[in-house]
Amino acid sequence: MKTIYLVHCWDGTSNDGWYPWIKENLEKNKDVKVVSFDMPNTEHPDIKEWTDKLDTMVEILNDGVYFIGHSIGCQTIMRYLENKEIDKIGGLLFVAPWLDLLPNAISDEDSYNTAYPWINTEIDFNKIKKSTNNITCIFSDNDYFVSLDEENKFKLNLDAKTIIVKEKGHISADDDVFELKEILESAIEMIECN
Repeated sequence: MKTIYLVHCWDGTSNDGWYPWIKENLEKNKDVKVVSFDMPNTEHPDIKEWTDKLDTMVEILNDGVYFIGHSIGCQTIMRYLENKEIDKIGGLLFVAPWLDLLPNAISDEDSYNTAYPWINTEIDFNKIKKSTNNITCIFSDNDYFVSLDEENKFKLNLDAKTIIVKEKGHISADDDVFELKEILESAIEMIECN
């Protein structure tokens, strides 16, 4: 059984946008289980609270375990993995990931204060790279929160394969994205790599 942990975005839930769709489609394969869940305090995501929650959900880390993250969910996965002793995991699929945000995303004091630790606390990319060489990141060319400059950071820091989709905003329910073939194709490719 291959297990995929799905981590939602800031201010999201496990039932938003494309999450139920990807879960349903991936679980058509009887050897795949998708674990999706709600993060705590989702309006003000906290690194420790979110990584602790992920830690309680993940039963084991091995090459049959995969992660899909959206936006801050991608950071949560990286920050969780950098603190674990692991040999190998199956792979990572990040949708609209970021290390820095456009001013529009943090234009008010509340958003800025919430994002500050996520933007300014370093991540051990080498540790994450050692855990898998199966990393794909999907970006949108008109994301109003995430600059396309982030694509190069993920290529450089994680040796990630990157895909750019056209005019999907932040690839969220707010952008009417309830399914996206690039996410499904990338997820299937990720789990078929092993």
